[in-house]
Amino acid sequence: MAQHNTQSASHHHKGFPWSHVFGFVLSLVLTFAALYLALYTSLPFSTIITVIGIMAFLQAALQLVMFMHMSEGEGVTQTISIIFSFFIALVTVGGTVWIFFTM
Repeated sequence: MAQHNTQSASHHHKGFPWSHVFGFVLSLVLTFAALYLALYTSLPFSTIITVIGIMAFLQAALQLVMFMHMSEGEGVTQTISIIFSFFIALVTVGGTVWIFFTM
């Protein structure tokens, strides 16, 4: 009986995790596309930076949904955690850039 209760409480994943493989491959494609864009194209610098920024945002969103299971969870608590994480990332990157330019 105790074995049955622990089995029903745990989440069962059946089959091969194709969505994770797809997310991983798509992340690799976005990474290598950004590398190709930076190293092998003759586009203007501002265009390269803009496109790489867009691809970075897409990859972050992809990883949040596919690997961090953003679509699952409690809702409000998860949203507040993500907003706080973005705030910390923004402060870290913004503070680093600010320090570099004021030295």
